[in-house]
Amino acid sequence: MTETYLSPLWISLTTVLTATVITFFTGIAAARWMAGYTGRLRSLVDGILILPLVLPPTVVGLGLLMLFGKNGPAGQLLSLLGTSVVFSWPATVIAAAVVSFPLMYLNARGAFEQVETHYEDAARTLGAGEWRIFWTITLPLAWPGVAAGAILSFARALGEFGATLMLAGNIPGRTATIPIAIYFAVQDGDMDQALILVLIVLVISFASLAALAILGNLNKRPVRAGAVAQPFKAE
Repeated sequence: MTETYLSPLWISLTTVLTATVITFFTGIAAARWMAGYTGRLRSLVDGILILPLVLPPTVVGLGLLMLFGKNGPAGQLLSLLGTSVVFSWPATVIAAAVVSFPLMYLNARGAFEQVETHYEDAARTLGAGEWRIFWTITLPLAWPGVAAGAILSFARALGEFGATLMLAGNIPGRTATIPIAIYFAVQDGDMDQALILVLIVLVISFASLAALAILGNLNKRPVRAGAVAQPFKAE
């Protein structure tokens, strides 16, 4: 495989994996908070968090460009630090993370909301703190849904095109991900290169679907509370 295919593949994989790690932790944090939030602004906050899912990617990219551009608030702050993210590899990560975040958030929130609260209540009566309850009870019980969200976020980030092109551009060897490379290969009439890159994406996507199917089967199995965490001792 030549550099023509290795470069977009490497850029895409590093971008997607980094973005998935970011959305994994931020999505879990936001989902956990929203699962227990019942304030009047719940619908508004929820709508803001899932907005990148319903907006066209180019609109999301334009918003990010206005935010991180040289005249944007984040761009001006970064310029004071002597750096910029526009048309750079970090820009591909930001674009991929923003557009894939709603899938991680929605799946994690749904998983947390389905956890039986009597497990958590029982742990509280035995003196367990909220942090320990989350890591030993809530997260293990919600893990199939959380993992499914991570896989879907990975797949969405892999296919990101519009926002990445707006914020990061098409710089071979730096920001040219597989979807961008496919688009410009077609524009140049190089259908062989485009088809090979498409096959690479299909292989990775089918692997993601296989992992999602395996998680779906695991999620159908009953979960025993005793298999999730060791019993708490009253303090």
